Amino acid sequence: MQITIPRELFLKPLVQVSGAIERKHTLPILSNVLLEVKNGALHMTGTDLEIELVASVALETNVPDAKITLPAKKLLDICKSLPDNSDLVLSSQEHQLLLTSGQSRFSLTTLAAEDFPNLEEWDGEVEFAITRLELRKLLEATHFSMANQDVRYYLNGMSFEVDNNEIKTVATDGHRLAIAQQKLPESLQTQRQLIIPRKGVQEIMRLLPADDETITIQFGANHVRIIDSEFTFTSKLVDGRFPDYRRVLPRGGDKLVTANREWLRSAFQRVSILSNEKFRGVRLNLSNGQLKISANNPEQEQAEEIVEVGYQGDDLEVGFNVSYLLDVLNTIKSEDVQFTLSDANSSALIEAAGDEHAMYVVMPMRL
Repeated sequence: MQITIPRELFLKPLVQVSGAIERKHTLPILSNVLLEVKNGALHMTGTDLEIELVASVALETNVPDAKITLPAKKLLDICKSLPDNSDLVLSSQEHQLLLTSGQSRFSLTTLAAEDFPNLEEWDGEVEFAITRLELRKLLEATHFSMANQDVRYYLNGMSFEVDNNEIKTVATDGHRLAIAQQKLPESLQTQRQLIIPRKGVQEIMRLLPADDETITIQFGANHVRIIDSEFTFTSKLVDGRFPDYRRVLPRGGDKLVTANREWLRSAFQRVSILSNEKFRGVRLNLSNGQLKISANNPEQEQAEEIVEVGYQGDDLEVGFNVSYLLDVLNTIKSEDVQFTLSDANSSALIEAAGDEHAMYVVMPMRL
């Protein structure tokens, strides 16, 4: 195999697939990237057995079909360090690949391409189209609520749900819940729910630009696949049952609070400085027209902020983890936010004022 290719054309797909590759793995070949020349194009594949990324680039010259695997991190570091607008020449020899560019020369050890694992072939049972921007918005609105290394493994990911003409993403760590939804242009006449693992969600967000180009999403029995013009992403699914989040949505909240999102976010941010570093609790005292936010810590330090809010009703005192509130307020983009509360022991429902695209539930804390 001998390929001559501009550095920029080679580097872009290499960067895309490198996110799936583990630097240190018990299987040495999983630290490698698979380069495969087929039908006049160079395909690059990276996998960690849970997710797989394939990106391609068309070759200008006719190269016979061949495949080889190379150490991904070393190859990426070499390509990044070479000058812009340089050309790369890759020529394979027995158990090695020679990469030359100008006066630079690198010899890399290869591993047998036949040993490179690939996620088994499967057919999509559900398929639909959505724009990159729409999918990005769904993931950005909910990803921060995923659990991280929770023993309830099904929480270490995101529920991806199709219900006829609506797609929904849901994430929870047991203390908070985030839900976002998006209408589809046409009904799929089906209902499916699956759980994408945390790393898969993070990789999709890394790869997807925020533009209006259409992508295709396929659901399989054990996998999800995203087909983009620049890459194909495949992920195994988390094998488990996602909790019935509809049961924890607060019902009958009669205390409606509206506030300027930025004022509220800034006040929570300042008060959080003197909150308990471990528990991060803040106290909210609600009365007509105003919200008092306060916090203290074991060093006997205190912080207090008063924010004007739209509220008429009975006084209420309730505690929350300020980090959870800030995550929501940093995600919502509207000018105003709306809190729905009922009592000191009930969860808060938080939404962007006038926007039903996403909703957030935060459990209260005893302070």
